[in-house]
Amino acid sequence: MKIAFHGAARTVTGSKHIVHLSNGKQILLDCGMFQGLGKETFELNAQFGFNPQELSYVIISHAHIDHIGLLPKLVKEGYKGKIFCTPATADLMEVMLLDSARIQEADVRFSNKQRKRQGRELIEPLYTEEDAKLVKPLLHEVGYGVVYKIDDAIELMYTDCGHIVGSAAIHLKLTENGKTARITFSGDVGRYNDDILRSPEVFPQADYILIESTYGDRLHDLVVPSTEKILGHIIHTCLEKKGKLVIPSFSLGRTQELLYLLNRLELERRLPPVNYYVDSPLSTTLTATIKRHPECFNKAVQNNLKRDEDVFDFKNLRFIEDVEESKALNESNEPCVIISASGMAEAGRVKHHIAHTVGDSKNTILLVGYCEPHSLGGRLKAGYKEVRIFGDQYPVAAEVESINSMSAHGDYEDLCQWLACQNPRDVKKLFLVHGDYDVQQNFKSRLLKKGFFDIEIPDMHQVIGLGDLS
Repeated sequence: MKIAFHGAARTVTGSKHIVHLSNGKQILLDCGMFQGLGKETFELNAQFGFNPQELSYVIISHAHIDHIGLLPKLVKEGYKGKIFCTPATADLMEVMLLDSARIQEADVRFSNKQRKRQGRELIEPLYTEEDAKLVKPLLHEVGYGVVYKIDDAIELMYTDCGHIVGSAAIHLKLTENGKTARITFSGDVGRYNDDILRSPEVFPQADYILIESTYGDRLHDLVVPSTEKILGHIIHTCLEKKGKLVIPSFSLGRTQELLYLLNRLELERRLPPVNYYVDSPLSTTLTATIKRHPECFNKAVQNNLKRDEDVFDFKNLRFIEDVEESKALNESNEPCVIISASGMAEAGRVKHHIAHTVGDSKNTILLVGYCEPHSLGGRLKAGYKEVRIFGDQYPVAAEVESINSMSAHGDYEDLCQWLACQNPRDVKKLFLVHGDYDVQQNFKSRLLKKGFFDIEIPDMHQVIGLGDLS
């Protein structure tokens, strides 16, 4: 038995790991897209590093694009087997993949206009909307805590990992020649005591563990609650400076968290009386989808729903879908809050909003999640004095702020707490994935002190043997 690492290996995005059994079966854990890696991104997504037709099964942890974004390409290139996921992930995945396909097609149309003028070879999108639609018939839903027998040699169980609605850690029990091995893949581990979601669950003892390490070297700032930080930025930017507060936000997870916190401020009669816009059709659709899965919410939200039928809505909130309305926001001088995708400011309408606000000191750009260093959000966070947007250079005069405590990824204490249910001496090997290499090295040192003795940081396309079960 062996595991091959074809994404999220010494980098944060592109999650793809294959478990190879000695009988020839191959199990792909996640099929994510690389994001925010500059010029390398398209090339990395163009080549899997494996043959999709040789895969036996695909098992998905959750519906973020860096974990599901290449499923249409996988099917396009010949995969015809089952794709396992939780029920909420199945609902979210359909929306996310269709949106991703539209982005692929739009980006290629724009690029090909330039290429045609330059006499260069035209390119094709990674996949189309029609390709994305072919994923849904292959989805097979499995609920939390259900021991599902995929075949005679493979059992699957999901546990809630509290990252986004429907997110799960994957637990496999593999049997060959009368012997078994247990492999756990964390997916992305969320926060304990999250505002909306349940805390990550404990899980059975594993022989081999693949764990994400996005924030494996840092602690989230919890001294001042996120609600108070957001309130402070609204008051400072919209009321005192009379400017716009632009918040790049992931459509799935982060946007709903922001709306929930703003709704809480309104219930407490503390929400400043300005207009609030969610300018992202995808965010609008996903928010409606998430509302259909209250079973994923924690007890506090369940109780709130008894007195507030919509915990993601409040006075002065508008969801913008029409392109002309979105453009009108850029022309308006009204103090307001604009929440728009994407979270790393790499695509979508938020790039236009940043282009129109970044040059004016009365405005604030508020980053509320992880940003790849090469992304627009990453460059703003790093303090660049000028940034390139749509090929033009823009001076950065607006305030650039961040709230690290809003991350949906657990910090190193959360990750260690997730592992606390395991006896470290019984874990034969622990793999660190989904993290930057320097962060992973620091996290490895911390885990060695906690008793884990064999820790690997796999490189891209590396194959690591685990031994036979015979």
